Amino acid sequence: MDEKSNPPTRSRTAAESFALNLKESMRHRGLRQADLIRMASQRGAKLGKSQVSQYVSGKTLPRPDIADLLADLLSVPSGWLTDGQGEPPWQVDGRACDGACDSPSHVASRPVACPEPHISTGSPISDMHLEGSDMSDNVRTFKKSSKLDNVLYDVRGPVVDEAARLESEGAHILKLNIGNPAPFGFRTPLEVIQDMRDQLPECEGYSDSRGLFSARKAIMQYAQLKGLPNVSMDGIYTGNGVSELINLCMQALLDTGDEILIPSPDYPLWTACATLSGGTPVHYRCDEQADWNPDLADMEAKITPRTKAIVIINPNNPTGAVYAKEVLEGIVEIARKHQLMIFADEIYDRLCMDDAEHVSIASLAPDLFCVTFSGLSKSHMIAGYRIGWMVVSGNKRLGDDFMLGVNMLSNMRLCSNVPAQSIVQTALGGHQSVKDYVVPGGRVCEQRNYVYEALNAIDGITAVKPKAAFYIFPKMDVKKFNIHDDEQFALDLLHQKGILITRGGGFNWPEPDHFRIVYLPPMDVLHEAMEDLAEFFETYRQR
Repeated sequence: MDEKSNPPTRSRTAAESFALNLKESMRHRGLRQADLIRMASQRGAKLGKSQVSQYVSGKTLPRPDIADLLADLLSVPSGWLTDGQGEPPWQVDGRACDGACDSPSHVASRPVACPEPHISTGSPISDMHLEGSDMSDNVRTFKKSSKLDNVLYDVRGPVVDEAARLESEGAHILKLNIGNPAPFGFRTPLEVIQDMRDQLPECEGYSDSRGLFSARKAIMQYAQLKGLPNVSMDGIYTGNGVSELINLCMQALLDTGDEILIPSPDYPLWTACATLSGGTPVHYRCDEQADWNPDLADMEAKITPRTKAIVIINPNNPTGAVYAKEVLEGIVEIARKHQLMIFADEIYDRLCMDDAEHVSIASLAPDLFCVTFSGLSKSHMIAGYRIGWMVVSGNKRLGDDFMLGVNMLSNMRLCSNVPAQSIVQTALGGHQSVKDYVVPGGRVCEQRNYVYEALNAIDGITAVKPKAAFYIFPKMDVKKFNIHDDEQFALDLLHQKGILITRGGGFNWPEPDHFRIVYLPPMDVLHEAMEDLAEFFETYRQR
């Protein structure tokens, strides 16, 4: 048998074992995730939707108090969910299984009990969930699709939900969790605003599904300046931000079970969209000791016959890394050897600092099929305008059928935001005001320098200096701070200091030892935040 097509199975993590027991218990009780959330609320406890999804998917192991709550809601021994200790009720009573139950637990030799039969109400609604204690109410509820069970986006997840609750009670929260320039005083260039205003009367109708000619022409010229080979107007698509186009590409490419290589840490939308499309995200490691460049040996070791593509995020979010040219050449060689597509997320390519040179990986791969993403949200501080694009380059013949799918999905959404498209030509031409922010003395550069130095001055915290973007991804000494749950750390920091950050696990980083800080707030706010953070870590020991 071909070993490559049948890789050895790995042992389950504690979170995955918990998820297996949790799902088995939910199945026997006839409960869904929404039922657990509702039942917890009735007891005065709070369980967030994203929070429960993480437990069910095996991404996160809940804190002991949350595990006890879930066990209580499911009427199982507390040790059963965590480590399989104790007997769940459906095994204790000794009733024989009639063969209708397919639970994994029923492979045991002793007689076991089947779950209670489904109660039919005689309603034409086939799978009705009844709310409340009176089962005759016949109230139909609507559940989210099971396709979303393993889709996570912690940049706006359960910790953010808790921050919103605190704000509703009057608390002041400093939001260092999301790269949104406008709330921190970064302004769109006036020329861009004026051009959009002047062109609004011409933007009332749909554009071509790919985008306005003027926008795509400017994008093509920009791509040519970056060295992308074989670029043409028909291979350029505008989108409502890069996010829409990432989702569109994953839907067009991935069948159930197809694998795609994504960096760890990543921008979590990539993993979420690949999962939602039925694909399997496989994370390759980025090496903190090598300035967060990808570990090429780990990348190649993760390739299987089901692998279709490699994703790179360069400059990187959340680490701020700018990949070395030799590393990019190594990735191209791996993609060439295994006949893989390359998706390059380059939204921060105009935000490089310290003379770091950004190289588009597609410029190194004229013989491969590449899709490069960029936009104006970050470089022109207009995240709310929602304008991004993708450029197809290289050996486009290899992706002819994939592009039929892209065209179909692009046509289905009719077109992207036309007023935002109208300013692409102005934004990409002439003086690039973002350069003033990222040179020495510029606001983004100086704030990066301060946060980097302040974090490394905290005992137990280390950080690699970012070379681009708005983010830094510091590491915590988990032994010193007794950290075993990075979500609990984020909640503790939120409750004690009113600082909202994103935990490392939110970027599909496997250990609980990192978090991301956005350094967009003005310097006086960052000074206060870093002082509060240092004070927090002086005494913090996770319980």
